[in-house]
Amino acid sequence: MRVLVTGGAGFIGSNIVDALLAYGHEVAALDDLSTGKEKNVSPSAKLYRADIRDTDAVTKIFDEFKPEIISHQAAKADVRESLQKPQLYAEVNIIGSLNILENARRVGAQKIIYAGTGGATYGEPQYLPVKEDHPVNPLDPYGASKHHVEHYLFLYNYNYGLKYTVLRYPNVYGPRQNPFGEAGVIAIFTYKMLNGETPTIFGKGDKERDFCFVGDVARANVMSLDKGDNQIYNIGSGVGTDINTIYEKLQRATGFSAPAKHVADKPGEVYKIYLDASKAGRELGWEANVGLDEGLQLTVESLRAR
Repeated sequence: MRVLVTGGAGFIGSNIVDALLAYGHEVAALDDLSTGKEKNVSPSAKLYRADIRDTDAVTKIFDEFKPEIISHQAAKADVRESLQKPQLYAEVNIIGSLNILENARRVGAQKIIYAGTGGATYGEPQYLPVKEDHPVNPLDPYGASKHHVEHYLFLYNYNYGLKYTVLRYPNVYGPRQNPFGEAGVIAIFTYKMLNGETPTIFGKGDKERDFCFVGDVARANVMSLDKGDNQIYNIGSGVGTDINTIYEKLQRATGFSAPAKHVADKPGEVYKIYLDASKAGRELGWEANVGLDEGLQLTVESLRAR
């Protein structure tokens, strides 16, 4: 199949590109390279440089490549930044996604696989682990913008027959994650520890997250090519791990000994969340294969090599 991966030069997107190529698909990546890197994209995939908000550029890309499937990963994805720049997050994540949807409809694409967020969509959980039918009450513009697109996916299917699968991700980590941003605690901690710097923990370090290795997330996208039509799935380990535990595990993996610096917490973040991915197991045949200790070691090795 011809698959276009938006955000395909980024951390998650480039791993999806690799997974699709490994299964023999024809793949193109669309990325504005604002955070993604050209070197992340396999030479076996075509790279289009464009902003998903640029109507003319995206139209030309769809006319040339004519994708059958779109794996839509491109987004602004920083909870803290979204609180400061809510309009930017609406422009990129909602208007940009509509540009992708309109072009998918126009060229007769079969399906959109959409990168949702399980970490920011649900808000503070009423129960754990969270299932897909949990109330949606995001606490930040990032989560709100990502969820908003799910409604458009439904209406494009209802009105135009464009199929979709929503994959609500947890905290994804692994090789190629940016260690210099505000998000991506594992990459940030690892880079600092490898360079002898003491990482900073916001708050007490008792916030819990569902950490899932990027290779498992990429595999979920591949499995959704011909399964899970018009459904929403949580993707995750189903286990919550607190930030202090992540810090200790990375200390052992890197040989770093200094205790963390703790500073005041920041607003807009969920306290504890982890996801029930049993529906993905039943209907997609997906489950997380890479355990946390193994995934952390792979991440450390990747950053050490860089």
